Amino acid sequence: MKSVVPCARALLALLLPGSLVLSACTQEAQNEIGRSIQNWTGVNGVLEIYAGDKLVKRFVGVDKLTTATATGGSSSRPYRFGYGVLDENLNATKDAGEKRVYFEFSDYSTNYIFYESPH
Repeated sequence: MKSVVPCARALLALLLPGSLVLSACTQEAQNEIGRSIQNWTGVNGVLEIYAGDKLVKRFVGVDKLTTATATGGSSSRPYRFGYGVLDENLNATKDAGEKRVYFEFSDYSTNYIFYESPH
């Protein structure tokens, strides 16, 4: 009967370097890995944009919101962007004729709520 120890050692030899690499990542790098996993699995987000207390735009089926970063560096830009279905009649569902669009909005001029759809 073969010993299980060589298999366990081989598995440990594969897992140990991966865990060391992950633990050496900065918090931001770990967050990026987490976001990429979330992006892969997807979320059914809803983005609502308000002008004062009035709802003016709603996007449904949003996978993620991304903070823009500088082209030549790592600093954040003051806006978010993403893709979602523009809910033209504001009924919180994707209706016939409503299309998936790119959107962006400024941190300075917009009040917004982003949440996972309960549907």
